[in-house]
Amino acid sequence: MYTIKMAIKTVLAASLLSVSMFSFADGVVNINTAGLKTLTTLEQVGKGKAQKIIDYREEHGPFKHIKDLAKVFGIGKKTVEVNSDNISVELPASVD
Repeated sequence: MYTIKMAIKTVLAASLLSVSMFSFADGVVNINTAGLKTLTTLEQVGKGKAQKIIDYREEHGPFKHIKDLAKVFGIGKKTVEVNSDNISVELPASVD
């Protein structure tokens, strides 16, 4: 029997999958939409630095340029340079 609980789980799983795919398409991480797990796929970025990226983004808004990632405490220019080919700063889709 298909229950409401199962339906909710299915919808949530589909939503998470679509967000993950949007954040990590073609091996490029969109630092404006990526979650903790996706951000940790970047070189020299563990859970702590990934959380700092998310916190910075929530406080200051979306990143406008890849080099702006170096404004995050603990993220240096070298980390940005090493990952520059794997980072994008596409703005999240607006909700009407």
